[in-house]
Amino acid sequence: MKSLYIVRHAKSSWEDSSQSDFERGLNERGKRDAPQMAKRLKAKEIHPELMLSSPAKRALSTAKRFAEVLNYPKKNIKTDQKLYHADEDTMLSVLHTIKDKYNTVVLFGHNPGLTDFVNTLVAEETNIDNVPTCGVVAFNLDAESWQDVSWASAKMLFFDYPKAL
Repeated sequence: MKSLYIVRHAKSSWEDSSQSDFERGLNERGKRDAPQMAKRLKAKEIHPELMLSSPAKRALSTAKRFAEVLNYPKKNIKTDQKLYHADEDTMLSVLHTIKDKYNTVVLFGHNPGLTDFVNTLVAEETNIDNVPTCGVVAFNLDAESWQDVSWASAKMLFFDYPKAL
């Protein structure tokens, strides 16, 4: 059994219009929301064995804030360029490359592909209109290998986001 936690990056800053999309960091709300959402995962006793992120600054900054709260070494966060604005098929192909020694994975990415991915991955009828910034969608995957993960094969455990309180 594999567990997968999909996290959309926290709220990004649009303050500097000369900055490229890739280089945009987090705004104050994003810096506040990321550790709060990580605390919610910690309260559920979630212990990531692998954190995998888009290398975009806002996604990686979100991952680092989660890592700090979850006692995951920041230096062990892996990045994959393919996750930067990935569509759902690309996200699935990235999952297929994860080593099977990892059973609990947290993946950080971007919309709209991330929302499409979570809706396509679940076995039951689910329609999440939008995974908001810093939203977390958790899954159990009935697979021994990440290569065996396919569409409609996951069971959604929960969907949480900062304003869900």
